[in-house]
Amino acid sequence: MFFSVIIPVYNRPEEVDELLQTLTEQSYQNFETLIIEDGSEDRCEDVVKRYEEQLDIRYYYKENSGQGFSRNFGFERAKGDYFVVFDSDCLIPPHYFETVKDHLQKHKLDAFGGPDREHESFSPIQKAISYTMTSPFTTGGIRGNKNHAGTFHPRSFNMGISRDVYEETGGYKITRMGEDIEFSIRIIKQGFTTGLIPNAYVYHKRRTSLRKFFNQLHFFGRARININRFHPGEIKFIHTLPAIFVLGMIFFLSLPFWDMELFNILLIPFLFFFSLIFAHASVKNSSLYIGILSTAAALIQLSGYGIGFLREWWDEQQE
Repeated sequence: MFFSVIIPVYNRPEEVDELLQTLTEQSYQNFETLIIEDGSEDRCEDVVKRYEEQLDIRYYYKENSGQGFSRNFGFERAKGDYFVVFDSDCLIPPHYFETVKDHLQKHKLDAFGGPDREHESFSPIQKAISYTMTSPFTTGGIRGNKNHAGTFHPRSFNMGISRDVYEETGGYKITRMGEDIEFSIRIIKQGFTTGLIPNAYVYHKRRTSLRKFFNQLHFFGRARININRFHPGEIKFIHTLPAIFVLGMIFFLSLPFWDMELFNILLIPFLFFFSLIFAHASVKNSSLYIGILSTAAALIQLSGYGIGFLREWWDEQQE
């Protein structure tokens, strides 16, 4: 079984260096790697050259078109039976391809994905963000989890598709704003089988500051509305929860101006919810500091996604 690894990158040579190092450590080495430089000014070509003797690797530079179309660029040139997509800010554990190969030999899947985890080398901020994106107390709990709701939709930070899937679907149809979810929906609608491979996890760095994390989640919220333009009916109740949270926060913060008693009553469940997050994150990471950061990250996750969702919904109503 031969894999083609597709990695789009934009101005992140240091991340590519770390990612490629983890690929040299794979126990199963029957794969090629395609680095697609998407119009970067800070290119990673020199980084790639350092790995030419350790990996079957090719480097391509193209004009900027966004990550979805950059992945298509890689698909067009890939030789593998399966195409595996990673984000450039991922680290890949040594057993990854061995795990995927063994699973696919036992279970026929046309497209697959795996979870993300935090790495011991992550900074406290990265650990906090990783926690809130995978926590049972936030919407992140359904991402890459075996208890996901409904049919599994692979996400392109850690996603694999068969050559047949690409040839039948044509790959990504949009390049940003939820391109991976739109692609997954189309894969499923065309009758292909998708599934989660629980042990095919990656270490996903995500953002390196809470401000960048807010911007990312704001974009995710907007993307959910954009996906619904292509696939009406794909907004489920769970996707609206962060928007409901934002509206609830606006109502809650306005209460002191007209009903202090109700404010004090509602303050109790609010504090209880975030106290649970603080306690769980602190215990899980053995760090009160990461517990504090995780509480802030959870608030940012819910508010960033919710504001983005509401903003894009409002803009759509004005069209």
